Amino acid sequence: MAQVLVVEDDATIRSSIIRGLTDRGHAVVSAPTAMAGLEQAVSARPDVVVLDLGLPDLDGTAMLAMLRGVSDVPVVVATARDDESEIVAVLDAGADDYVVKPFGVAQLDARIRAVLRRRGGEQADPTATVGGLTVDPRSRQAVLDGRTLELTPREFDLLHYLAARAGEVVGKRELLTEVWQLPYGGADKTVDVHLSWLRRKLGETAQAPRYLHAVRGVGVRLAPPEV
Repeated sequence: MAQVLVVEDDATIRSSIIRGLTDRGHAVVSAPTAMAGLEQAVSARPDVVVLDLGLPDLDGTAMLAMLRGVSDVPVVVATARDDESEIVAVLDAGADDYVVKPFGVAQLDARIRAVLRRRGGEQADPTATVGGLTVDPRSRQAVLDGRTLELTPREFDLLHYLAARAGEVVGKRELLTEVWQLPYGGADKTVDVHLSWLRRKLGETAQAPRYLHAVRGVGVRLAPPEV
């Protein structure tokens, strides 16, 4: 059973979600607006937040950014927008997963259980150290040669995934599926773009790699710099 905070302005949808999740054994609190949701997130300390993007007082993405400033609680976003670029933007902003409206409560429950499993595994992960790079999933900090890196939530997740598999070649399909929770499209550039951003923050380029080594046609390998 999880303590779930549902932030949804539509009373009918909110009641349906509350009823369905309660029937599945969860304890549910709710809020009809972003500001009320932020208050509940701080006071109720839920295990997971279900967040509607179309809120009346504040865009759900803006609320997500504010929430990430005070809490690392897992967030499942409910959105009517199924455009891939929108979904990627929401995940990059710090959401852990998403469901597209209309959705069934069974699917939402499965998403909630999945993000809680992932977070539970993340908390058990040891700190990964590769050369002068240290990635700590508990504090969600990455330190390179004594300097804390300024990473977005998705950049951190990508770096941590690679650091935990240091020395292994990881395919782009695997990264998109495991880090973004998205199906792979052959022409998808999401992984390439984020790897480019990571390289810049690691002080390297694709032509002169230190940690991130591209394996043409296969994927990418994170390894310590060669001495």
